[in-house]
Amino acid sequence: MRIGYYQFAPEFGNTEKNTEKLAAVLAEAEADLIVAPELATSGYLFTSREELFACAEPVPGPSTERLTAAAGKSGCAIVAGIAELKGNKVYNSAVFITPDGVEYVYRKVHLFNGEKLYFTRGGGLDVMDYRGVKLGLLVCFDHMFPEAARTLALKGAEIICHPSNLVLPELGQLTTRVRAIENKIFWVLANRHGRENRGGKKLRYTGCSRIVSPSGKILSSAPESEDRLGIVEIDPEHARSKKIADLNDLFKDRRTDIYELSSL
Repeated sequence: MRIGYYQFAPEFGNTEKNTEKLAAVLAEAEADLIVAPELATSGYLFTSREELFACAEPVPGPSTERLTAAAGKSGCAIVAGIAELKGNKVYNSAVFITPDGVEYVYRKVHLFNGEKLYFTRGGGLDVMDYRGVKLGLLVCFDHMFPEAARTLALKGAEIICHPSNLVLPELGQLTTRVRAIENKIFWVLANRHGRENRGGKKLRYTGCSRIVSPSGKILSSAPESEDRLGIVEIDPEHARSKKIADLNDLFKDRRTDIYELSSL
């Protein structure tokens, strides 16, 4: 299977331009799956709910329909971040789109900092089958919660798709390697690059998107500050055994009889 990331710097508020940029890459991608950043169609640094609602759109909607058409040209699927309008709520979502349309929508479970002022928290961690491989989706700050990645891995996820707008230097790039190792899964981090300066707020995004193997090896990595499409060939079989030694299996060795995560 050929998987990849597309790192770029979305232009705030210009959903049509951002979606067209994604579609152009997707339509020519020689891959089975690529992952794009968090809120890739809208930009990230909102200063009011009014701004957010002006950029948000339903799923399916104009952006997902455009990406579906692009996927149809290449046969490549995409996971991309979008501000999803549903009723009177907006979710920080990641959509999984194939040539057949939107197959799954994940709504970010762990909201970061100012996101809590504008977005509604999502719920549910599900795994989907795609060309014989099981995929799980997380969005940005979700990486800080090992329970999220472990839940997806226990449900069978072999690849985690991770659209992000990381701003804490090196942290996400480190933890995603750790999550890949501790669950023996592939991890595709698609981070954005660039800066946003709006309403007196400033953010610098850390770029350095990457694909990590179940052993923690970096299979492809992007620089900090430029657009980059990175694609590698992987064997999903490498994520199906959880053995790390002759007598050790990461999942079978868990001591669920003594863990107290839910009660703390």
